[in-house]
Amino acid sequence: MIRVTVFRTNERITAFELSGHADSGPYGYDLVCAGVSAVSIGTINAVMALCEVDLIIEQGQDGGYLHVTIPASISEEKMEQIQLLFEGMIISLTSIEQEYSDFIQIESK
Repeated sequence: MIRVTVFRTNERITAFELSGHADSGPYGYDLVCAGVSAVSIGTINAVMALCEVDLIIEQGQDGGYLHVTIPASISEEKMEQIQLLFEGMIISLTSIEQEYSDFIQIESK
């Protein structure tokens, strides 16, 4: 199962973490994994390109782990832009969770 943890401080997303594997299909045909990967990596790329912010990214060697933190030293304007993109990501991941709840779980801390 993919576990998505969203870390918030004062209602704002400060980081998110994805861990585990969906195992909803054979390797290369796992639609849940593909969807979660596309949404999360697409959001990271959007933040880096549109907001010009270098996120703090930790990845597992063999996949199955991604931790992304927003740097503390960014402007309020950039933070607002990132929040919008990250909230959009959470909405997309929640849509996947609603259809495939046996393979993905989202929680906030």
